[in-house]
Amino acid sequence: MPKKLFIVGVGPGSALYLTDAAKDAVRRSKYVVGYKYTLSTIEGVIDRKKQQVLEVTMKSQEDVYQDVYKKMKDGEYCTVPFTGDANFSESEVVDRLLEIFGDENVQIIPGISSIQIAAAKSRVPTDKALVITFHVTGDIEQKKKDLVQAVKEGRSVILLPRPWPRDLSKHFMQSDIAKFLKANGIDTSKLKVWVFEHLTTDKETTFKGVASDLEGKEFSDLSAMVIDQTKRQTYLEF
Repeated sequence: MPKKLFIVGVGPGSALYLTDAAKDAVRRSKYVVGYKYTLSTIEGVIDRKKQQVLEVTMKSQEDVYQDVYKKMKDGEYCTVPFTGDANFSESEVVDRLLEIFGDENVQIIPGISSIQIAAAKSRVPTDKALVITFHVTGDIEQKKKDLVQAVKEGRSVILLPRPWPRDLSKHFMQSDIAKFLKANGIDTSKLKVWVFEHLTTDKETTFKGVASDLEGKEFSDLSAMVIDQTKRQTYLEF
């Protein structure tokens, strides 16, 4: 039996949003490898007496993944947990793990994302919104164009901003987004927005206002934003 990997979405931060499937994957694994915040979310499921738990950073992750793969014996399991849903905003890492372990040896277990929580709290349905992530290292120019087009078309948008404190030219947080929209001909003084920070945790905060209010404001890296242009429509209209 080859080495097996679970790629697991563990929710926005609260253990209440961990699925039973996620818990089962963690418990079956000899190795658990993840970022500090993500590991803290599943701390109550980890047994550090029996499992090897390794914390990674953006700089160290490649070496750690390779080292764990070499150490694993055939038939052993490793879990790599991701905040939220591993299928959203994590493709750059997931694709690399698929290369290391091989597609046939990897099971991806979806989780509840901050996008879903933000949609529920703002009552903006995802099926009527553009869902987009700027939380990537690659080029985001086309995503920015898609954002402008969606807003001009009157669509709602649910998004993850991009923190990049080491290079502010790549920073695209809420204040940057508001200025960008205004620069592209959108009246941000009338555009309703929500910003949610630290969703599902005891640090959770909610901002509700208009996009122009976001200029100059700073929010956590762990935040989601909603541009609310939803027009409610019930089945009675059909």
